[in-house]
Parts: sequence; structure tokens; C-alpha cells
Amino acid sequence: MRPLSILVALMAAAALVVGQQADAGGLVGMGVIGLLLAVVTFRSPGLPFFLRIFSSVFAIEYVLFGGAALLAQLGWWPPELRIPAVPTSLPTTVGVFGILIYAISFVPVIARIGRLASPFFESDEITTANLWPIGPYKIRLGRLGVALFVFLIVLNQAQVGITLRLSFFNRDMYDALQNKDAAAFWYQLFWVFCLWAGIWVVSGLIEVFANYTILIRWRQFMALEYTERWLSHATHYRIALAGSVDNPDQRIAEDTRSFVNQTYNFALPLLSQVSTLVSFSIILWNIPVAFSFPGTSLAIPGYIFWVAFLYAAVATWLTHLIGRPLINLEFEQEKREANFRFSLARLREYSEQIALMVGEPTERAHLAERFRAIVENFYRLVWRRLKLNTFTLSYNQISVVMPYMILAPYYFAGTITLGIMMQVAGAFDRVQTALSFIINSYSSIAQYLAAIGRLTTFEKAVDEAQHGPISEDALGRETSRDGNLHVGKAVLALPNGRPIVRLDRLDLGQARSTLLIGPSGSGKSTLFRAIAGIWPFGDGKVGIPADARIMLLPQRPYLPQGTLRAALAYPERESAYDDDAIRAAMAKVRLGHLADRLDEIDLWGQRLSGGEQQRLAVARALLSKPDWLFLDEATASLDEKLEGEIYATIDQELPEARIVSIGHRATLRDMHETIVTMEPNEDGTYTPTRTEKTPAA
Repeated sequence: MRPLSILVALMAAAALVVGQQADAGGLVGMGVIGLLLAVVTFRSPGLPFFLRIFSSVFAIEYVLFGGAALLAQLGWWPPELRIPAVPTSLPTTVGVFGILIYAISFVPVIARIGRLASPFFESDEITTANLWPIGPYKIRLGRLGVALFVFLIVLNQAQVGITLRLSFFNRDMYDALQNKDAAAFWYQLFWVFCLWAGIWVVSGLIEVFANYTILIRWRQFMALEYTERWLSHATHYRIALAGSVDNPDQRIAEDTRSFVNQTYNFALPLLSQVSTLVSFSIILWNIPVAFSFPGTSLAIPGYIFWVAFLYAAVATWLTHLIGRPLINLEFEQEKREANFRFSLARLREYSEQIALMVGEPTERAHLAERFRAIVENFYRLVWRRLKLNTFTLSYNQISVVMPYMILAPYYFAGTITLGIMMQVAGAFDRVQTALSFIINSYSSIAQYLAAIGRLTTFEKAVDEAQHGPISEDALGRETSRDGNLHVGKAVLALPNGRPIVRLDRLDLGQARSTLLIGPSGSGKSTLFRAIAGIWPFGDGKVGIPADARIMLLPQRPYLPQGTLRAALAYPERESAYDDDAIRAAMAKVRLGHLADRLDEIDLWGQRLSGGEQQRLAVARALLSKPDWLFLDEATASLDEKLEGEIYATIDQELPEARIVSIGHRATLRDMHETIVTMEPNEDGTYTPTRTEKTPAA
């Protein structure tokens, strides 16, 4: 950016010198704007990368268009090109755009948009692109995104230029009709309109293809990036415990899609509307229609332009007043929709339990209540949109006849031709449409701001879970020097902040197997989760042997959707173990009757009984062969005889593993070498204390 700012400054200086020598005000104005653009281009490295793309494009266009305008001013524009010379207003306009980009970067919502959008364009991921006629080739994803986006910006501006050229076709064709000049009419129709309309169609098709390409790649990047951050270091678990953000799945699936689509659909159309505004404002400004204040000879330059500007400005202000509540209503609607979807998903997940308890009436009432909340907010949305649409539709209808009402007296007086009248009417419509962009897009803007807000709060929750008070650093992890696992100087708390476990030091691993016992609610599972590194509430130190592989089996194991093989291999990939190893593990945990269904796809979490699910989890441990195996009532659904057999299998198949169990059955005491009891303290907390092992009663 710094070298580019020097080029902009040189072009601006050249424009000032030539403009002063030739007494050309347009060049002087171009030079002044160029110097300001050079300053903001020099400072633009501090902008989010997404905004720097726009700054770079405008700076480059200023140099190119400025050079062309300078050649035209010096009389060096080649006439054989048969292309009108570039006016100084074009590079001046481009320079103003560049300055505006820098100015709006300080607006908080624009800064958030830039921060959310930039990672895609900065990505170093290598991807495959396919461009005819080159064919497939490797390219950095960020570079591909920048290339596509810049291409679409330039194509978008070229389409504005085509629209401007067709405006002059419109003028000349109506003048030919008024003058009954058949030759001029057919020339304009075939050699002007057909040529430029054909180019417009081709550019539109190219734009559609480029649109879809960048949108799907951008959305894929954001969805995968957010998923990775959500799933890394048990962040999803800590966010759920903290309750800091609702429905993270909806934010990843829906809000990223909404953000990508609407960022693109606002960035380029807004740029197009600004380009249209400037281009067609020049037409309005130069129309020979004079207006003086009543009773004076004071004329208003650019009278038609100011009418369009004030008309749209007042309407925009009124639209904002009417539509402002939509932002919070859209946010709330998305939240309530997501809550309803979540309730349906939970019902499907626990369908067996609900059916056993005949809980369908309660579930229907619960779902009806959730949907009633959607309906209530929906009606508030509809009422607000009706108010907004009443105003915008009325505004747009009046806009159709406004230019004719203004220009009709001048046409009937013979001041302007029919062609000029039609051109001005078209230009007026273009200008007021550009100025009315916010008016016509207010509902979409409200949805856009709601998506930005939801993604911002999601990022904040992820950041707090990874680096804040609920991060894994709350319980610091360190390498154990003695090869054992220990917890020292720790206080574990519940999500509401109430301490539940206090201990000076707990050493595990001095015995081959340890049983942790104590009353319900004494913090046994909390201690396990703290050792696993996923419990965020508390402080202390957890010492883990270097490169130790730890596996924790909860009472209710997770079975992913898919094949039974995938459920057994989890958390490894489906292909991690061969058939012989899987079948052997299944036989050892008494699941041999399922061995022929390894590649069958089913909802295994609903298909298998509680005991079968727990034995499947043990089979995972036999396959994974961890160094430390924690069982949190992981055999509670088994009868005592089968539970004893499973523990014997673990002892035989994992001779090097250290076993730590939580359980309430007295029979478990004989299956472990050491007992640790959660002893109550006076302040209501519990401390794990090693106790003498006594025979089971």
C-alpha cells in the first residue's frame, strides 16, 4: 500500500501542475482529491484487510483514470480509439470513494464487518481453482478470494459505465423520434443499443458465475473456521456450561450464510449505487434547467440534482425512524426460531425416554409455547414492516412521476427536447434510487445487523472460553515429573460460582486402579472433568505425564450418526481400526451379536440399550489403549456380574493403563486397589481423601 500511495501522490501532483498551467479547475480538483487519497492510502495498512481491498482498487483506478484524463487534457488522447476522452470527474469520483472507505472504517459496525470478513481474504489455505481455458490449478484461498472480489468490483463499475452509455442512447433515440430521423433511429437501435446491451448480458452471466463461486467458498471457509474454533479445546462444552451464547449451531450454519450473502449483497450494490449516483448526478447537474428563488435573480445551480438529493435524504431519515425497531425484532426472531428447532432436536434425541414416560402432552405444550413466542414476535415484525412498506411503496410511486412534474413546464416551453427530458427522467430515477438504497434495503439491513451481532457475540463467547475466565487456563496444566497424575492447590466451583471441591494435593497413579466414591453432588464428576481439562470453573494445577493419552468414559456415551464401525472407532476416524481388531473388541465386551452390522447406518444412540452403549464405549477403550482410563459410572447400566466381567477384561486387555473409576456399588471396591473418598468440609465443600480399603459387605 505504501508504494501505491506514492504513485497516487505523483499523479495528484502532476494533475495540480498541469491544471494550474492550463487553468483547468477540473484537474486542480482532481489533484487535491488525489493528495488526500494518497494520505489515506498511506495509512490504510491499519484497516481490516477486507476494507483494504476497496482502498487498493480505488487507488489503482485513480492512477489509471487520472493518467487517461491527463492525456486528454494535454491533447494526447488517440482519436483512432473512437472512445470519448476520460473526464476529470471520473478519477476525482474514484478518489472520493477511496477517502470515504477510510472514513467509514471508524464506524463501529463497519469495523466489525471488516474484522469478520477479513480472515477469508487473508487465508493461506491451498485450494484448487478451475478457470477456462487454463484448467485446474493450485492457488492460495485468500488470493483467489481477493482476485474474484476485485474482478467483481471492476465488472460492477463497468456495468455502471454501460448504463451511463445507454442513458445517452436513450436521449439520442428519443430525439431521433421527435425529429422523425429514421436513419439516426435505426443507427442508435442496432449499432449502439444492441452492441452495449449484448455486452451487458455477457457481463451479467460472468458476474453470476463469479458471484456463486466466491459466495460458496467464503461461506465454506467461515463455517469450517467457526466450527474449528467452537470444537477446539472443549470450547463448545465450556460455552454450554457458561450459558454465554444461545444456539451456537444456528450461528455457525445460518448466521455465517447470512453474513456472507448480505456482506456481498450490500458491498457491491452499494458501490454500484454510489458510482451510479456520481455518474448520473453529472447529467442532472449539467441539464440547462434554471431555477431562481422567488422574487430574486439568485439561480440554483444543479436544480434538478438538489431536488432528487433532498427528496431522497428526507425519505431516508423518515425510513430510519420508522424501521429502526426492526433490528432488535429480527435478532429476537432468529433467537426464537433457533430455540424452537433446538426443542425439536432434543425431542428426537430423547424420544424413547419421552415415550416411556408418556410425556407427549407435556412436549406438545412445550413446543406450542415455543412456537407461540415465535408468532408473537412475528406479528410485531409484520406490523413494523407494514409501516415501513407503506412509506417506501408510496415513496417509490411518487418517484416515478416526480421528474416529469418538474420537467414538463420546461419541455412545453421548448427549453429542452424530448430526448433530454427522457434522459433526465431516467437519470433522476437512477439518482434517487441510488440515494434510496437504504430506504429500499432497510429490512435486509436489519437482518444483516442482527447476523453481525450474533456472530460478534459468538466470537466473544469463544474467546472467553479459550482465553478468559472460563478457559482451560483457569485450571493450569503442567507436565508431571514423576509419571503420575496429580491435582494440587485446587478449588473447583459450580457454574454459579459456589465452590464444591477443595484439595491441597491428590495423586493418582500410585496404584494401578483407584475408585473415587462419595455422595451425589460431592464433585466426583467435576473432578474428572477438571483433570480432563474441560471444566472451566475454578483454579489450581493439574499435572499430566508427558504425552499421556487420557480417555474418559461418561455414564452416557456419545454415539455419532452413521455406521456402527464409526461409533466404535470414535473419536478416531471410521477407518482407524481393521475388522479383526473391531470384532475382537466387540466380542470381549459381549457385543459379538452386532459384529455383522458394522457397516449398517442407523441412529445407534436410540437403537442400542443403555448397557450396550456402555459396553460399546469400553470397546473403544480396548481399541484406543489409553494410558489413563477414567470411568464415570461407565458401567452403571450393567448388572453386577457383567460389570465384574467388563472390569476383568479391562484389567487383562489394558495391563499398562491406570484406571480411575467413579461408582456407588460396593462390589466395585474389590475391583480397585485404592479408594479415594470425597470427605465433607465445614464450608459445604468436599475434599478427596485416600482411605483404607475395606472388604465389601
